[in-house]
Amino acid sequence: MKHAYVVLGVLYVVQGLPFGFQASALGLYLRSEGVSLTAIGLAGALAAPWLLKALWSPLVDRYGSARFGRRRSWIVPMQVLLAGACFVTALFPPGAGRALEPLLVLVLLMNLFAATLDVAVDGLAVDLLRDEGGAVQRSLALGNTIQVVGFKGGMLIGGGLLTWASQWIGWSGHFVAMGALVLLALALVLFVREPPPRASQEAPEKLIGVLAVLASTLKRPGTWGVLAIVATYKTGESVIDPMFSMFLVDAGYSRETLGLWLGGYGMGASVTGSVLGGLVATRVPLVRALVLVGAIRSIPLALELGLAIVGEPSPAAVISVSLAEHFGGGMLTTVMFAFMMWRVDPRIGASHFTFLAAVEVLGKMPTSLASGWLADELGYVGTFAIGVGLSFVWLGVVGLVGLRRPRSGVAGEVT
Repeated sequence: MKHAYVVLGVLYVVQGLPFGFQASALGLYLRSEGVSLTAIGLAGALAAPWLLKALWSPLVDRYGSARFGRRRSWIVPMQVLLAGACFVTALFPPGAGRALEPLLVLVLLMNLFAATLDVAVDGLAVDLLRDEGGAVQRSLALGNTIQVVGFKGGMLIGGGLLTWASQWIGWSGHFVAMGALVLLALALVLFVREPPPRASQEAPEKLIGVLAVLASTLKRPGTWGVLAIVATYKTGESVIDPMFSMFLVDAGYSRETLGLWLGGYGMGASVTGSVLGGLVATRVPLVRALVLVGAIRSIPLALELGLAIVGEPSPAAVISVSLAEHFGGGMLTTVMFAFMMWRVDPRIGASHFTFLAAVEVLGKMPTSLASGWLADELGYVGTFAIGVGLSFVWLGVVGLVGLRRPRSGVAGEVT
């Protein structure tokens, strides 16, 4: 099992590289080129593959070479395509009057390849972690800790450390380094043999069977409450996060400095929070853990609102609040992913977990896309206040659903 955790961790790092660039660095580059806040907020649509991947996830569950590996049949090609997209992106630096369209298309393609890779890796994680012993929650919590830490480690590299290092290695060096890391991970995967699925994990023989099982999961008791929790857990954060770095740019901080503080220090705090969130998920029933960690998560969002009210925050204040915000977000994400995987039917692990992940993206996408427009219309203070309010509304949703959850022994039930 230990080697499985290593492989999963490396693969999640790879997936986090392009997402980290978009989440932490792309907006800084665009703002430095004079792009409006509304347009930067709408650039979040480049992450659409992370939502739409649910449309092709049944193909990942149904098709794959038994000889090469059901999941590796998808993992290896997606890594090759992702590395190629990184190398091509190195040829299209922004600025100097260059059109931004090729860069945006390449970011979209990187997200497409990484999102499809994520489907296959999530399926592999379900196969490896959903054992039939009595320690399922512990196994899922540890696996999801590695999942979140690995993904955010990739975000730290792609959106933080390499952005900071770009002052020396340049734009091309940034993306050549990303592509090289993807190829290194590919070399590891090629030497790992995927275990055959157990009888309880075998996918239906036909694609229509995969879709039928996925549809049947919606009839489980408590499913719609679960979907409500998943869909709304990041709505408050998604209003504030895209504009917090823009607020700091407008306050006079350079993109290289913010890349280090937010994408570097902040992501390090997020990884630490993810580890602690995994520990909480092994010791506290998952619905209670969501309420506890969600309350902790709301505090730094309120502190970001305080910085916006101040208007010209000091470096110490920016770093402190950013560390707290990333730490709380890391805790909540790990607990949420363990909660989601607990509900997954292992026969269609890739499709079912991807469906839940798509619900999570769908829930936060409208507020994320509207964040720039809100900032243009209401200013940073008004926008951040809305985000804080939504965060507390979500706590109410979790409390309500948790009190009403069914107590029958349904597969995946959380007690």
